Amino acid sequence: MILRLVRENPRWGYGKIEGELLKLGFDATRTTIRNVLKCHKVEPAPVRSGSIGWRQLMTHYKEQILACDFFTVETIWLRTLYVLFFIELSSRRIHLAGVTANPNEMWVTQQARQLICELDDREPPLCFLIHDHDGKFTGAFETLFRSEGIRIIPTPYQATNANSYAERWVRTAREECLDHILTRTSRNQTG
Repeated sequence: MILRLVRENPRWGYGKIEGELLKLGFDATRTTIRNVLKCHKVEPAPVRSGSIGWRQLMTHYKEQILACDFFTVETIWLRTLYVLFFIELSSRRIHLAGVTANPNEMWVTQQARQLICELDDREPPLCFLIHDHDGKFTGAFETLFRSEGIRIIPTPYQATNANSYAERWVRTAREECLDHILTRTSRNQTG
């Protein structure tokens, strides 16, 4: 019965299978279900349904993952500047894409285009881009990466740990550099 339920519902995990078995009058624990599936060489639900888990993604594909984010810098003239950066997860190499006071769709897409040209011959090639749900990452931005064969992985809402490499670099940049200086830009600068 366990194998039949799994074949008919590949996305069901151990808990869902346990619940359905109880409805049918069978009493099986999650451990029993796991052992039966393991014995028959059936993968866990995320892998079985074609999606890999976050931990597996980070461990096996770290060299092919790029993350990006924005952070802000306040100037001495009380202007807010937006810094767009990309970070390679395996090496933690930072690519400073640009700084502007007005990060619109065209500017963000152009910065991405330049980065893609820079990383064109990279080995192994990049396959994934992680970013949050910031409105500055528009459809044109994502389409550009998809056209290069890079899969977009948006982080879950309010889950800063999902983009922890980028968030940690922002914290380091602030603590080691930006918290100790006053940033000055010209008042007439348009960005």
